[in-house]
Amino acid sequence: MRLLHAERCWLLDGSSESPLSPHHPVHQNPDEPVSCLSIMINNVRGSKDSFSMDQKHDERMQSHRCQLLDLPWEDVLVTYVFCYLPLRHLVSLQRVSKSFRSLVQVYLDNCRKFDPAQTGPHIPKEAFCAMLRNNQVLHHLCVTNCSDWITDKELLPVIGQNQHLLHVEMRGCVHLSRHALVAVSLSCPRLQHLSLAHCEWVDSLALRSLADHCSDLRSLDVTACRQLKDEAVCYVAGKCPALRSLSVAVNANITDTAVEEVAKKCRELEKLDLTGCLRVRNEAIRTLAEYCPKLQSLKVNHCHNVTESSLGVLRRRNVEIDVEPPLQRALVLLQDVVGFAPFINLQI
Repeated sequence: MRLLHAERCWLLDGSSESPLSPHHPVHQNPDEPVSCLSIMINNVRGSKDSFSMDQKHDERMQSHRCQLLDLPWEDVLVTYVFCYLPLRHLVSLQRVSKSFRSLVQVYLDNCRKFDPAQTGPHIPKEAFCAMLRNNQVLHHLCVTNCSDWITDKELLPVIGQNQHLLHVEMRGCVHLSRHALVAVSLSCPRLQHLSLAHCEWVDSLALRSLADHCSDLRSLDVTACRQLKDEAVCYVAGKCPALRSLSVAVNANITDTAVEEVAKKCRELEKLDLTGCLRVRNEAIRTLAEYCPKLQSLKVNHCHNVTESSLGVLRRRNVEIDVEPPLQRALVLLQDVVGFAPFINLQI
């Protein structure tokens, strides 16, 4: 093709001798114009040089291209990227390569909050132990999603090496023992929130240990912890005056004595759950209204000895109560039974 192009240029120039002839010089005279063949050769050389330069540029770009794993792991990826990803995505990311597995493990070793519920409905025991094997900086630990299998054997090592825990949820973990609560008490002096709902293994001695060592407690849920009696609740109220939320629901052992002690010792109380505390009466609710000006929510459903005579004071302060006023209850009952309540003149 190049030879044909040179021959075509010779025909257009009208030269007497073909540039393809062996007797035709490429440069007859420095003063004469350059032949088409020379220009073509120079263009080919220039294109080769240009291609070489483009190739070198691409190689330089490849060498300077930054990949995800090239970023600082702890200072960038762990702190500003992985903290926004659900735990189930990070678990899946471990399967990509050995490097990603190491990176995810670095995140797990430095994460402040661990909630297995983010991985799905169930997490295997081996996965739980592997994820928290080296973590010593947890602030928030929830093992509610592990309630079917978690025991002291799996939980105690995690509690023992995380002394900065502020929030612990063990709701429904029926296979634990009082040793778990004692471990939390001794290892987590800065604890502020603890949920032990439906943990019937919680006894008075373990709760006393908690009160002795965790005086900064802000929230405590001992719903359905039926071993607890007034004495244990009163002890906690005296040792933890900063309590803002307390649930002693579904416990027939709780009486006015415990409620009144909580009201007098915990003046910052905002939420109190007495659902199903059958022995609580109006006197305790009046004491609560007198000593707890910051109260925002009160649950007294199924407390048959608590009536509107004591609840009315709290309603006028806009305290949220889970039991509706008698008139409202009657209206709802009529509406359900008859269906004509909106047409009834309540002033009659």
